[in-house]
Amino acid sequence: MSVSERESWLEKLRAEFQLLEPAQALAEQRHGALLIDVREPDEWASGIAPGACTIARGQLEFQVEGYASPERPVLLTCAAGGRALLAAESLRRLGYRQISVVRGGMRAWIDQGLPVELIADDANWRLRYSRQIALPQLGIHGQRKLQASRVLLVGAGGLGSPAALYLAAAGIGSLRIADGDSVDSSNLQRQIVHTAARIGRPKVESAAATLTALNPALNLELHAERAESNNIDALIDGCEVIIDGSDNLATRYLLSDAALNHGKPLVYAAVERFLGQISVFHPATARGEAPCYRCLFPEPPPSHEAPNCAELGVLGVVPGVMGTWQASETIKLIAGIGSPLIGRLLTIDFLHSTLREIRLKADPDCARCAQGRANAAYIDYAGWCAAR
Repeated sequence: MSVSERESWLEKLRAEFQLLEPAQALAEQRHGALLIDVREPDEWASGIAPGACTIARGQLEFQVEGYASPERPVLLTCAAGGRALLAAESLRRLGYRQISVVRGGMRAWIDQGLPVELIADDANWRLRYSRQIALPQLGIHGQRKLQASRVLLVGAGGLGSPAALYLAAAGIGSLRIADGDSVDSSNLQRQIVHTAARIGRPKVESAAATLTALNPALNLELHAERAESNNIDALIDGCEVIIDGSDNLATRYLLSDAALNHGKPLVYAAVERFLGQISVFHPATARGEAPCYRCLFPEPPPSHEAPNCAELGVLGVVPGVMGTWQASETIKLIAGIGSPLIGRLLTIDFLHSTLREIRLKADPDCARCAQGRANAAYIDYAGWCAAR
Protein backbone atom coordinates (compact mmCIF):
# COMPACT_ATOMS: atom_id res chain seq x y z
CA MET A 1 0.00 0.00 0.00
CA SER A 2 1.38 3.39 -1.03
CA VAL A 3 1.57 6.37 1.31
CA SER A 4 -1.39 8.04 -0.39
CA GLU A 5 -3.44 4.85 -0.25
CA ARG A 6 -2.64 4.40 3.42
CA GLU A 7 -3.64 7.99 4.20
CA SER A 8 -6.86 7.55 2.25
CA TRP A 9 -7.63 4.41 4.23
CA LEU A 10 -6.94 6.18 7.54
CA GLU A 11 -9.19 9.07 6.52
CA LYS A 12 -11.97 6.57 5.86
CA LEU A 13 -11.46 5.07 9.33
CA ARG A 14 -11.51 8.54 10.93
CA ALA A 15 -14.98 9.00 9.51
CA GLU A 16 -16.17 5.63 10.80
CA PHE A 17 -14.91 5.76 14.40
CA GLN A 18 -15.52 8.28 17.13
CA LEU A 19 -12.46 10.48 17.69
CA LEU A 20 -12.13 11.91 21.18
CA GLU A 21 -9.93 14.74 22.31
CA PRO A 22 -7.49 13.55 24.99
CA ALA A 23 -9.42 15.33 27.77
CA GLN A 24 -12.65 13.67 26.63
CA ALA A 25 -10.93 10.29 26.57
CA LEU A 26 -9.64 10.84 30.11
CA ALA A 27 -13.20 11.60 31.27
CA GLU A 28 -14.51 8.45 29.55
CA GLN A 29 -11.75 6.37 31.15
CA ARG A 30 -12.71 7.68 34.59
CA HIS A 31 -16.29 6.64 33.87
CA GLY A 32 -15.29 3.04 33.24
CA ALA A 33 -14.02 2.83 29.66
CA LEU A 34 -10.87 0.75 29.14
CA LEU A 35 -8.00 2.74 27.65
CA ILE A 36 -5.63 0.54 25.61
CA ASP A 37 -2.23 1.85 24.53
CA VAL A 38 -1.23 -0.06 21.38
CA ARG A 39 2.30 1.34 21.04
CA GLU A 40 5.38 -0.81 21.26
CA PRO A 41 7.01 -1.59 24.64
CA ASP A 42 9.95 0.76 24.03
CA GLU A 43 7.46 3.62 23.46
CA TRP A 44 5.68 3.01 26.75
CA ALA A 45 8.88 3.99 28.55
CA SER A 46 8.15 7.62 27.59
CA GLY A 47 5.01 7.49 29.73
CA ILE A 48 1.50 6.06 29.64
CA ALA A 49 -1.86 7.35 30.79
CA PRO A 50 -2.53 6.23 34.39
CA GLY A 51 -4.61 3.06 34.42
CA ALA A 52 -4.09 2.38 30.71
CA CYS A 53 -3.76 -1.21 29.53
CA THR A 54 -0.66 -1.76 27.41
CA ILE A 55 -0.98 -4.20 24.48
CA ALA A 56 1.34 -3.85 21.51
CA ARG A 57 -0.56 -3.47 18.21
CA GLY A 58 0.72 -6.76 16.88
CA GLN A 59 -0.65 -8.63 19.92
CA LEU A 60 -4.00 -6.87 20.24
CA GLU A 61 -6.19 -9.50 18.57
CA PHE A 62 -4.59 -12.24 20.68
CA GLN A 63 -4.66 -10.49 24.05
CA VAL A 64 -7.62 -8.10 24.12
CA GLU A 65 -10.08 -10.72 25.40
CA GLY A 66 -8.01 -10.93 28.56
CA TYR A 67 -8.78 -7.30 29.34
CA ALA A 68 -12.09 -6.23 27.81
CA SER A 69 -15.41 -7.73 26.79
CA PRO A 70 -17.29 -6.57 23.65
CA GLU A 71 -19.83 -4.86 25.95
CA ARG A 72 -17.28 -2.59 27.64
CA PRO A 73 -16.41 0.76 26.02
CA VAL A 74 -12.85 0.70 24.68
CA LEU A 75 -10.56 3.68 24.02
CA LEU A 76 -7.53 3.22 21.80
CA THR A 77 -4.39 5.33 21.70
CA CYS A 78 -0.97 5.11 20.09
CA ALA A 79 1.74 7.68 19.38
CA ALA A 80 -0.21 9.91 16.97
CA GLY A 81 -3.46 8.10 16.17
CA GLY A 82 -2.81 6.03 13.05
CA ARG A 83 -2.15 2.68 14.66
CA ALA A 84 -5.10 3.20 17.00
CA LEU A 85 -7.42 3.55 13.99
CA LEU A 86 -6.11 0.31 12.51
CA ALA A 87 -6.53 -1.33 15.91
CA ALA A 88 -10.13 -0.07 16.05
CA GLU A 89 -10.83 -1.73 12.70
CA SER A 90 -9.44 -5.01 14.04
CA LEU A 91 -11.56 -4.84 17.20
CA ARG A 92 -14.67 -4.12 15.15
CA ARG A 93 -14.09 -7.31 13.19
CA LEU A 94 -13.87 -9.16 16.52
CA GLY A 95 -17.31 -7.90 17.55
CA TYR A 96 -16.44 -4.85 19.63
CA ARG A 97 -18.91 -2.04 19.07
CA GLN A 98 -18.15 0.70 21.62
CA ILE A 99 -14.79 1.83 20.22
CA SER A 100 -13.28 5.31 20.31
CA VAL A 101 -9.85 6.59 19.29
CA VAL A 102 -7.83 9.28 21.07
CA ARG A 103 -7.25 12.08 18.54
CA GLY A 104 -3.53 12.79 18.25
CA GLY A 105 -2.59 9.84 20.46
CA MET A 106 -0.18 10.14 23.36
CA ARG A 107 1.66 13.02 21.74
CA ALA A 108 -1.47 15.16 22.03
CA TRP A 109 -2.20 13.71 25.49
CA ILE A 110 1.23 14.77 26.77
CA ASP A 111 1.16 18.13 24.94
CA GLN A 112 -2.11 19.01 26.69
CA GLY A 113 -0.61 18.36 30.11
CA LEU A 114 -2.85 15.41 30.98
CA PRO A 115 -1.62 12.96 33.64
CA VAL A 116 1.15 10.60 32.59
CA GLU A 117 2.95 8.02 34.65
CA LEU A 118 6.42 6.77 33.92
CA ILE A 119 6.66 3.02 34.22
CA ALA A 120 9.63 0.79 34.55
CA ASP A 121 10.48 -1.18 31.46
CA ASP A 122 8.50 -4.33 30.90
CA ALA A 123 11.30 -6.51 32.25
CA ASN A 124 11.22 -4.70 35.60
CA TRP A 125 7.42 -4.87 35.71
CA ARG A 126 7.52 -8.60 35.03
CA LEU A 127 10.18 -9.04 37.71
CA ARG A 128 8.15 -7.17 40.33
CA TYR A 129 5.08 -9.36 39.78
CA SER A 130 6.95 -12.51 38.75
CA ARG A 131 5.62 -14.58 41.67
CA GLN A 132 2.03 -13.83 40.61
CA ILE A 133 2.69 -14.11 36.88
CA ALA A 134 4.12 -17.57 37.56
CA LEU A 135 0.69 -18.71 38.76
CA PRO A 136 -1.02 -20.49 35.84
CA GLN A 137 -4.42 -19.26 37.04
CA LEU A 138 -3.25 -15.64 36.80
CA GLY A 139 -0.35 -15.33 34.38
CA ILE A 140 0.57 -12.23 32.40
CA HIS A 141 -3.02 -11.67 31.24
CA GLY A 142 -4.41 -11.70 34.77
CA GLN A 143 -1.66 -9.37 35.96
CA ARG A 144 -2.50 -6.95 33.16
CA LYS A 145 -6.15 -7.07 34.23
CA LEU A 146 -5.11 -6.01 37.71
CA GLN A 147 -3.02 -3.21 36.22
CA ALA A 148 -6.00 -1.91 34.24
CA SER A 149 -8.52 -2.11 37.09
CA ARG A 150 -10.03 0.47 39.44
CA VAL A 151 -11.31 -0.50 42.91
CA LEU A 152 -13.39 1.51 45.38
CA LEU A 153 -12.36 1.06 49.01
CA VAL A 154 -14.78 2.58 51.52
CA GLY A 155 -12.93 2.96 54.80
CA ALA A 156 -9.20 3.22 55.49
CA GLY A 157 -9.40 1.63 58.92
CA GLY A 158 -8.97 -1.85 60.35
CA LEU A 159 -10.27 -3.68 57.27
CA GLY A 160 -9.28 -1.09 54.70
CA SER A 161 -5.64 -0.92 55.83
CA PRO A 162 -4.60 -4.50 54.95
CA ALA A 163 -6.91 -4.56 51.93
CA ALA A 164 -5.27 -1.43 50.53
CA LEU A 165 -1.75 -2.65 51.26
CA TYR A 166 -2.19 -5.99 49.52
CA LEU A 167 -4.04 -4.50 46.55
CA ALA A 168 -1.23 -1.98 46.09
CA ALA A 169 1.36 -4.72 46.39
CA ALA A 170 -0.56 -6.96 43.97
CA GLY A 171 -0.43 -4.37 41.18
CA ILE A 172 -3.96 -2.91 41.14
CA GLY A 173 -3.88 0.02 38.73
CA SER A 174 -6.18 2.51 40.47
CA LEU A 175 -7.48 2.58 44.03
CA ARG A 176 -10.21 5.03 45.02
CA ILE A 177 -10.36 5.48 48.81
CA ALA A 178 -13.20 7.21 50.68
CA ASP A 179 -12.87 7.96 54.39
CA GLY A 180 -13.78 11.13 56.25
CA ASP A 181 -11.94 10.38 59.51
CA SER A 182 -8.53 11.39 60.83
CA VAL A 183 -5.89 9.16 62.38
CA ASP A 184 -6.29 8.64 66.14
CA SER A 185 -3.93 6.91 68.53
CA SER A 186 -6.58 4.26 69.26
CA ASN A 187 -6.46 3.27 65.57
CA LEU A 188 -2.85 2.16 65.55
CA GLN A 189 -3.47 -1.19 67.26
CA ARG A 190 -5.06 -2.51 64.06
CA GLN A 191 -5.04 0.12 61.27
CA ILE A 192 -1.59 -0.74 59.99
CA VAL A 193 -1.52 1.64 57.03
CA HIS A 194 -1.15 4.56 59.50
CA THR A 195 1.69 5.58 61.83
CA ALA A 196 2.04 7.44 65.09
CA ALA A 197 3.65 10.36 63.27
CA ARG A 198 0.43 10.90 61.32
CA ILE A 199 -2.00 11.21 64.22
CA GLY A 200 -4.45 13.99 63.41
CA ARG A 201 -3.97 13.77 59.63
CA PRO A 202 -6.84 12.66 57.36
CA LYS A 203 -6.78 8.91 56.98
CA VAL A 204 -6.82 9.08 53.19
CA GLU A 205 -3.65 11.21 53.22
CA SER A 206 -1.95 8.92 55.72
CA ALA A 207 -2.89 5.85 53.70
CA ALA A 208 -1.63 7.49 50.51
CA ALA A 209 1.80 8.09 52.04
CA THR A 210 2.20 4.41 52.91
CA LEU A 211 0.73 3.04 49.69
CA THR A 212 2.77 5.32 47.42
CA ALA A 213 5.96 4.27 49.19
CA LEU A 214 5.00 0.63 48.63
CA ASN A 215 4.04 1.04 44.95
CA PRO A 216 4.78 4.37 43.25
CA ALA A 217 2.94 3.23 40.10
CA LEU A 218 -0.38 2.97 41.97
CA ASN A 219 -2.91 5.59 40.86
CA LEU A 220 -4.65 6.85 44.02
CA GLU A 221 -7.95 8.75 44.03
CA LEU A 222 -8.53 10.18 47.51
CA HIS A 223 -11.89 11.30 48.89
CA ALA A 224 -11.73 12.68 52.43
CA GLU A 225 -15.44 12.14 52.99
CA ARG A 226 -17.87 9.53 54.21
CA ALA A 227 -19.77 7.46 51.71
CA GLU A 228 -23.32 8.82 51.79
CA SER A 229 -26.40 8.76 49.61
CA ASN A 230 -25.47 12.04 47.91
CA ASN A 231 -22.00 10.91 46.77
CA ILE A 232 -22.10 7.12 46.55
CA ASP A 233 -22.96 6.98 42.84
CA ALA A 234 -20.01 9.21 41.97
CA LEU A 235 -17.70 7.13 44.17
CA ILE A 236 -18.70 3.89 42.46
CA ASP A 237 -18.63 5.31 38.93
CA GLY A 238 -15.88 3.65 36.90
CA CYS A 239 -14.93 1.09 39.55
CA GLU A 240 -15.05 -2.66 38.97
CA VAL A 241 -15.27 -3.84 42.59
CA ILE A 242 -16.45 -2.25 45.85
CA ILE A 243 -14.78 -3.16 49.13
CA ASP A 244 -16.75 -2.54 52.32
CA GLY A 245 -14.18 -1.51 54.89
CA SER A 246 -16.71 0.43 56.96
CA ASP A 247 -17.46 -0.03 60.64
CA ASN A 248 -21.13 0.97 60.79
CA LEU A 249 -24.42 -0.49 59.60
CA ALA A 250 -25.63 2.66 57.87
CA THR A 251 -22.73 2.52 55.41
CA ARG A 252 -23.06 -1.24 54.90
CA TYR A 253 -26.69 -0.98 53.83
CA LEU A 254 -25.92 2.00 51.61
CA LEU A 255 -23.08 0.11 49.90
CA SER A 256 -25.28 -2.95 49.41
CA ASP A 257 -28.04 -0.91 47.77
CA ALA A 258 -25.59 1.06 45.63
CA ALA A 259 -23.68 -2.04 44.51
CA LEU A 260 -26.98 -3.58 43.45
CA ASN A 261 -28.01 -0.44 41.55
CA HIS A 262 -24.70 -0.39 39.68
CA GLY A 263 -24.44 -4.17 39.17
CA LYS A 264 -21.05 -4.29 40.92
CA PRO A 265 -19.69 -6.94 43.30
CA LEU A 266 -19.49 -5.92 46.97
CA VAL A 267 -16.73 -7.56 49.01
CA TYR A 268 -18.06 -7.50 52.56
CA ALA A 269 -16.37 -8.17 55.89
CA ALA A 270 -17.16 -7.38 59.52
CA VAL A 271 -15.32 -7.95 62.79
CA GLU A 272 -15.90 -7.81 66.53
CA ARG A 273 -13.90 -9.13 69.48
CA PHE A 274 -12.33 -12.39 68.21
CA LEU A 275 -14.78 -12.96 65.34
CA GLY A 276 -14.67 -12.10 61.66
CA GLN A 277 -17.02 -12.80 58.76
CA ILE A 278 -16.69 -12.30 55.02
CA SER A 279 -18.74 -12.77 51.86
CA VAL A 280 -19.18 -11.39 48.34
CA PHE A 281 -22.60 -10.02 47.43
CA HIS A 282 -23.16 -9.86 43.68
CA PRO A 283 -26.78 -10.46 42.60
CA ALA A 284 -25.93 -9.23 39.09
CA THR A 285 -24.23 -12.59 38.43
CA ALA A 286 -27.52 -14.45 38.91
CA ARG A 287 -30.56 -12.34 39.83
CA GLY A 288 -32.80 -14.32 42.14
CA GLU A 289 -30.03 -16.78 43.03
CA ALA A 290 -26.99 -14.81 44.22
CA PRO A 291 -27.92 -12.90 47.39
CA CYS A 292 -27.36 -9.30 48.40
CA TYR A 293 -26.53 -8.13 51.94
CA ARG A 294 -30.24 -7.56 52.64
CA CYS A 295 -31.04 -11.19 51.91
CA LEU A 296 -29.02 -11.96 55.04
CA PHE A 297 -29.92 -8.87 57.10
CA PRO A 298 -33.14 -7.35 55.68
CA GLU A 299 -32.89 -4.07 57.59
CA PRO A 300 -30.62 -2.49 60.19
CA PRO A 301 -31.49 -2.63 63.88
CA PRO A 302 -31.79 0.46 66.07
CA SER A 303 -28.40 2.03 66.73
CA HIS A 304 -28.41 1.08 70.43
CA GLU A 305 -28.70 -2.60 69.43
CA ALA A 306 -25.66 -2.48 67.17
CA PRO A 307 -22.58 -1.69 69.28
CA ASN A 308 -19.34 -1.04 67.42
CA CYS A 309 -15.75 -2.18 68.00
CA ALA A 310 -15.08 0.77 70.30
CA GLU A 311 -17.70 -0.64 72.68
CA LEU A 312 -17.08 -4.37 72.18
CA GLY A 313 -13.35 -4.36 71.49
CA VAL A 314 -11.49 -6.24 68.78
CA LEU A 315 -8.23 -8.17 68.59
CA GLY A 316 -6.04 -6.28 66.13
CA VAL A 317 -5.13 -9.25 63.95
CA VAL A 318 -8.80 -10.07 63.26
CA PRO A 319 -9.43 -7.14 60.86
CA GLY A 320 -5.91 -7.70 59.54
CA VAL A 321 -6.77 -11.20 58.34
CA MET A 322 -10.27 -10.29 57.16
CA GLY A 323 -9.09 -7.24 55.22
CA THR A 324 -6.37 -9.32 53.58
CA TRP A 325 -9.03 -11.85 52.64
CA GLN A 326 -11.09 -9.04 51.10
CA ALA A 327 -8.08 -8.16 48.94
CA SER A 328 -7.86 -11.80 47.84
CA GLU A 329 -11.53 -11.89 46.83
CA THR A 330 -11.12 -8.62 44.94
CA ILE A 331 -8.16 -9.94 42.97
CA LYS A 332 -10.09 -13.09 42.07
CA LEU A 333 -13.08 -11.07 40.88
CA ILE A 334 -10.98 -8.77 38.69
CA ALA A 335 -8.84 -11.54 37.22
CA GLY A 336 -11.80 -13.88 36.78
CA ILE A 337 -10.15 -16.76 38.61
CA GLY A 338 -11.09 -19.18 41.37
CA SER A 339 -14.39 -19.33 43.22
CA PRO A 340 -15.36 -16.04 44.87
CA LEU A 341 -17.46 -16.13 48.03
CA ILE A 342 -20.72 -15.42 46.19
CA GLY A 343 -23.53 -17.17 48.04
CA ARG A 344 -21.23 -18.17 50.89
CA LEU A 345 -20.56 -16.55 54.27
CA LEU A 346 -17.45 -17.53 56.19
CA THR A 347 -17.29 -16.93 59.94
CA ILE A 348 -13.90 -17.28 61.65
CA ASP A 349 -13.45 -17.57 65.41
CA PHE A 350 -9.86 -16.55 66.07
CA LEU A 351 -10.05 -17.32 69.78
CA HIS A 352 -10.87 -21.01 69.22
CA SER A 353 -9.39 -21.34 65.71
CA THR A 354 -12.58 -22.50 64.01
CA LEU A 355 -14.11 -21.65 60.65
CA ARG A 356 -17.71 -22.10 59.61
CA GLU A 357 -19.17 -21.77 56.12
CA ILE A 358 -22.84 -20.92 55.61
CA ARG A 359 -24.47 -21.29 52.21
CA LEU A 360 -26.59 -18.25 51.36
CA LYS A 361 -29.53 -18.08 48.99
CA ALA A 362 -31.26 -15.06 47.56
CA ASP A 363 -34.43 -14.09 49.39
CA PRO A 364 -37.24 -14.30 46.79
CA ASP A 365 -39.02 -11.53 48.69
CA CYS A 366 -35.96 -9.32 49.20
CA ALA A 367 -36.96 -5.67 49.20
CA ARG A 368 -34.07 -4.80 46.90
CA CYS A 369 -32.72 -7.69 44.82
CA ALA A 370 -35.81 -9.88 44.23
CA GLN A 371 -36.50 -10.46 40.55
CA GLY A 372 -38.63 -7.76 39.00
CA ARG A 373 -37.82 -5.12 41.61
CA ALA A 374 -36.68 -1.76 40.27
CA ASN A 375 -33.74 0.13 41.73
CA ALA A 376 -34.88 2.15 44.73
CA ALA A 377 -33.74 5.47 46.15
CA TYR A 378 -31.11 5.43 48.88
CA ILE A 379 -32.09 5.78 52.51
CA ASP A 380 -30.35 7.90 55.13
CA TYR A 381 -29.78 4.97 57.45
CA ALA A 382 -27.73 6.93 59.95
CA GLY A 383 -30.77 9.02 60.79
CA TRP A 384 -33.16 6.08 60.36
CA CYS A 385 -31.31 3.87 62.84
CA ALA A 386 -30.99 6.66 65.36
CA ALA A 387 -34.69 7.49 65.11
CA ARG A 388 -35.60 3.90 65.93
